[in-house]
Amino acid sequence: MSAKIIDGKRIAADIRDELKAEVAALKQKGIVPGLGVILVGSDPASQSYVSAKEKACENIGIYSDDNRLPAETTQEELLALVERMNKDPKINGILVQLPLPKHIDESAILLAIDPDKDVDGFHPMNVGKMMVGEETFLPCTPHGVLQMLKRSGVETEGAHVVVVGRSNIVGKPVANMLLQKKDGANATVTLCHTRTKDLGYHTRQADIIIAASGWPNTVTADMVKEGAVVIDVGVNRVEDASRERGYRLVGDVDFDAVKEKASMITPVPGGVGPMTITMLLFNTVISAKRANGID
Repeated sequence: MSAKIIDGKRIAADIRDELKAEVAALKQKGIVPGLGVILVGSDPASQSYVSAKEKACENIGIYSDDNRLPAETTQEELLALVERMNKDPKINGILVQLPLPKHIDESAILLAIDPDKDVDGFHPMNVGKMMVGEETFLPCTPHGVLQMLKRSGVETEGAHVVVVGRSNIVGKPVANMLLQKKDGANATVTLCHTRTKDLGYHTRQADIIIAASGWPNTVTADMVKEGAVVIDVGVNRVEDASRERGYRLVGDVDFDAVKEKASMITPVPGGVGPMTITMLLFNTVISAKRANGID
């Protein structure tokens, strides 16, 4: 029997409906959540992603301050814009789209963002709070993964989760979040990566596999035990002459084969992707509430 598909689009839509109602209630109190968005350069993927974020803001009623800057923007100019947003009471969250041009130090820019407006959850202060289990902004993609598991009825408490990938954006934080002594976590976590010897040995023991390696077919059917839940975070372009664009998007999991063994699985596209922007909106609303003393 094929696995049940975990529909990220539907779950994201449900959360956005909840946020839309919450934003409407805040507006009745004179509070309008605001997101400051900065895009430097003309990378097509980044442009598409930022446009989607702007549309999502409009859809749920969040104010969006959009700033699209030329690639030759200096680090000093970018820091000045971040500082302006730090001081602007209309802005509750600041998003600097990565990657930045090579002449700009990404770490310096991320450090310059007020931690109370760091809705991406990348500032070292917020990363540290997440590590020790304090309340903070959770990074959007890992938080989206946890929401998908929870809203799909997947029990994480006591489950063995194998995370494949050790990035600062997905692998490390999602492993840490699942280890926390909290509802929706309490898992036993093994963190693997592309240098792990005999990766399949570890993944075959997993009740839940989270694939975030950045390589197509990292997880194949022989690496998955019957009935496991598989979350595919990867988005990779592979050549496909049959498609008008000349390529198609695939994840890090051999979807067609693995779905015949897994109990649940996320597709690519339409799985984790829609959750990332949704959790960014979630963090922005949380930030607006905190700034106005609302629990």
